[in-house]
Amino acid sequence: MDKITFLNPEFFWLFLLIPVAVVWLFWKKNQQSATLKISSIQGFKNSNSLLVKLKPILNVFRVVALSSLIVAMARPRTVDVSNKTKTTKGIDIVMAIDVSGSMLARDLKPDRMQALKRLAADFVEERPNDRIGLVVYASEAYTKTPVTSDKAVVLDAIRSIKYDNVLVDGTGIGMGLATAVNRLKSSKAKSKVIILMTDGVNNAGFIEPDTASDIAKQYGIKVYTIGIGTNGMAMFPYAVAPNGQFLFQMMKVEIDEQMMKKIAINTGGKYFRATSNSKLAEIYETINKLETTEIEELKFYDYDEKFRPFAWFAFSLLLLEIGLRKTVFRGFI
Repeated sequence: MDKITFLNPEFFWLFLLIPVAVVWLFWKKNQQSATLKISSIQGFKNSNSLLVKLKPILNVFRVVALSSLIVAMARPRTVDVSNKTKTTKGIDIVMAIDVSGSMLARDLKPDRMQALKRLAADFVEERPNDRIGLVVYASEAYTKTPVTSDKAVVLDAIRSIKYDNVLVDGTGIGMGLATAVNRLKSSKAKSKVIILMTDGVNNAGFIEPDTASDIAKQYGIKVYTIGIGTNGMAMFPYAVAPNGQFLFQMMKVEIDEQMMKKIAINTGGKYFRATSNSKLAEIYETINKLETTEIEELKFYDYDEKFRPFAWFAFSLLLLEIGLRKTVFRGFI
């Protein structure tokens, strides 16, 4: 049920005059009818006795009409409020994800790639007003999903990420960054962001990370870099067994943090190190807060005025009261 509000509630103060009106009508009741002095009223004792008893109802009509008129002047109405949001400053984001064999290392649970996919999907779902694209890279890079506002497409692309032989193994950070820049360079968005994730050092590709970083800066693209992997040693895949399963052994974790920091600083972004699942979740949450989208909320009000029934009721009562006073109750009663 819609809530009733009043446009002019100050008119309710007039209800303080109702007791005054009642007192005034009671005091004036003897002056409201014509009087005639006669020596005896014996002939009038039984005439119109019912009308004499009912005549005070005219004053009740007048008081009720006055009360209804006060309510009408207060302008009762119901309001239906609808909200509509509009993005006033959108952000285009490309996530560049390392899919080299080292992303199968098990220092994050169940492994780096699965942990990254799960949190990347959560990040996408928390950005309903932004356009997001996806680039994957190893020694080479390609666009898995162009920048789009269709979150279902992006989420499906993230879930389908896996280590395979499509890309030659290796870590071409410059290739991944340059491909992501290529997806954003023509963007008309107010803010353009790349989230570059890797767990190794640049050892492949023909584009240097510094060169890709400079290109990103030239196009006004901010790059957040994330180094994935614990400090020290981790279980890495080093060979494939005859049954097709990976064989793991403890190996030293190597991430070129200096290069990742340089890329971030050069483009106005920030570098993070994800040494665990919880730390990676914190990083995504931090980026989510740093890159906020301005949302304008528009409210539409649909008013349904309710004062007319009260006004017509008051008018009808006054007409009835005047009509009865001038007809039925006219006379010596």
